[in-house]
Amino acid sequence: MKNDHRTNKNWLLAAGIGAAALAATLWGNRRGSYDLSRRVVLITGGSRGLGLVLARQAVAEGARVAICARDEAELARARQDLLLTGAAEADVLTLARDITNEAEVRTMVAEVESQLGAVDVLINNAGIIVGGPLDNMDSRDYEDSMAIHFWAPLHAMQAVLPGMRQRGEGRIVNISSLGGKVALPHMAPYSASKFALVGLSEGFRAELRQHGISVTTVCPGLLRTGSPGHALVKGQQQKEFAWFSIADSMPGLTMSAEQAARQIWNACRRGDGEIILSLPAKLLSAFHGLLPGTTTDVLSWLNRALPATGESPAANVRRTGYNSESALSQSPLTTLSRKAAAKNNEA
Repeated sequence: MKNDHRTNKNWLLAAGIGAAALAATLWGNRRGSYDLSRRVVLITGGSRGLGLVLARQAVAEGARVAICARDEAELARARQDLLLTGAAEADVLTLARDITNEAEVRTMVAEVESQLGAVDVLINNAGIIVGGPLDNMDSRDYEDSMAIHFWAPLHAMQAVLPGMRQRGEGRIVNISSLGGKVALPHMAPYSASKFALVGLSEGFRAELRQHGISVTTVCPGLLRTGSPGHALVKGQQQKEFAWFSIADSMPGLTMSAEQAARQIWNACRRGDGEIILSLPAKLLSAFHGLLPGTTTDVLSWLNRALPATGESPAANVRRTGYNSESALSQSPLTTLSRKAAAKNNEA
């Protein structure tokens, strides 16, 4: 009888979490009243993937959009993409910058303000993924992840805040991850830096609301942006990339970049404090919030199914997904991700 009672309690708990996650999804689809028309929007990592999709939707609503990235060729293609979407030449600005460099970030914001006007909306979207077993990671992997996911958003926020404070309004959106709520196996540098971004974002929101500035933390689960090929993998690189690219393409577990971008813009317009994207991500985050130790134990079992630590010196070398292809990563199991890559300037 005791076991039956415990089972019933677990089922009720799971059902409650599921109902709450579904309700949060429906609530998150509401559109806010903040009008993007003629607003100046700056998106880091805007040349491809989610950043580019966010830029397309902003342009469609009449925003003046600046996107930055390191790759000038990517930026040129992204600019043409946005102009085809219907943007005027004068309303799209592309900037090749290293956003881990504080001085470059400040000159970038100054150039946006000079050419488009004061930044109304900042979206910190740029990211890096280094995947692989813990023993194949080194200090550089953690430092690079922190540079992109923590220091770069901090520099960008500090650069736009004086103008936002002076005007008494502004929107900042920080793209973190489910990995910033739940530490995921084989992604220790990524999760650690995304946890740091969540803390930074929440701290800024708490102190900036009194100045009319809204900070929104976005924690997506798996998104079909087409980005796996740009991920960096270590350990048994082909196996690591195979499971990562397959997971990133699975219907039901993943959300399209377009749907994610719509929900992000809705959260920005409403001035939400946080939004978690996709039902599976909401469920895992909620379960972790209630039972963090149990969640970590469950993930430890998942870890046993992932590729083992690479033992050769080559296993400690970063390789891109594109350089770690195999029959599995090029199979029909990754079709949706490859279609998204072609569509979102990731290929």
